Amino acid sequence: MATKLKVLRAEHNMTQEDLANVLGTSQKAVSSWEVGTATPKPQMMQKIEDYFHVPKEDIFFAAFNYLN
Repeated sequence: MATKLKVLRAEHNMTQEDLANVLGTSQKAVSSWEVGTATPKPQMMQKIEDYFHVPKEDIFFAAFNYLN
């Protein structure tokens, strides 16, 4: 399941590479988070939340949706 990360990145006119540089990770990691094939570790989720000022639960809703 895809995440809201791609939308947030686009709203900030950032490429995947731009965001990867800000977070200290790879473009490939950002890509896999956006399409939902991987989930960032909790400390990385916090960095993303802090950068975009959006709760990580809203960005990575599938990772926090334990009921489905």
